[in-house]
Amino acid sequence: MKESIDLNNLPTHIAVIMDGNGRWAKQKGFTDRIFGHRNAIQAVRETIEGCGELGVSYLTLYAFSTENWNRPQTEVKALMSLLIGTIKDELPSMMKNQIRLKAIGDVSTLPQSTQKELQYALDLTAENKGLTLNLALSYSGKWDIVQAAKKLANDCLEGIINPEDINTERFASMLSTGDMPDPDLMIRTGGDHRISNFMLWQLAYAELYIFEELFWPDFRKVHLHQAIVDFQMRERRFGKTSEQVKSEG
Repeated sequence: MKESIDLNNLPTHIAVIMDGNGRWAKQKGFTDRIFGHRNAIQAVRETIEGCGELGVSYLTLYAFSTENWNRPQTEVKALMSLLIGTIKDELPSMMKNQIRLKAIGDVSTLPQSTQKELQYALDLTAENKGLTLNLALSYSGKWDIVQAAKKLANDCLEGIINPEDINTERFASMLSTGDMPDPDLMIRTGGDHRISNFMLWQLAYAELYIFEELFWPDFRKVHLHQAIVDFQMRERRFGKTSEQVKSEG
């Protein structure tokens, strides 16, 4: 599958909804959902490595949504602990492979210990020049749009801009992903056909690839390659006709 990938037509930015950890654990006979989360680390590692090896510039992982705070507190605490431990364990590899870590979301709502470890990793990897690994933590697409609107409203109140200066480009620059391109490809495991409040603005023209019967802990590089090959077979028209796209190509 990897040999079928056109390295000159890679998605610049891949976003992933890592779904199915709890169902995977249940399928294996475990009642504790955290078992699935722990076994998902290898899937994360292979996805990062796969993107880095191919030359993908940006990878965003939906690690913890705003809605996830509604889960049982035991699971939330275990997830925060797992996040800290994984970041610590993966830092040497990130430095070796020049991976730059970023985070989007309302990170101020994370536990102080999690914020501290996260900030340390963000600072340490800030100058790396390889893949940008973007973690969506305490994130929701609606939150992102609201916080961007608040910034623009404040700029108007302070006289920095006028309301008529607001356009799609300025609005996009205020989103938490304002310094990176929108995703070209969004991958979801677990079979659900929805974007679950993830990057609602940014995914407007992303190609969606759903793994119907694959839960996230079983995701490997071959599945990443499969999604990219499928992406490269699609015609991306952005509102134009097929004839226009072909004539421009």
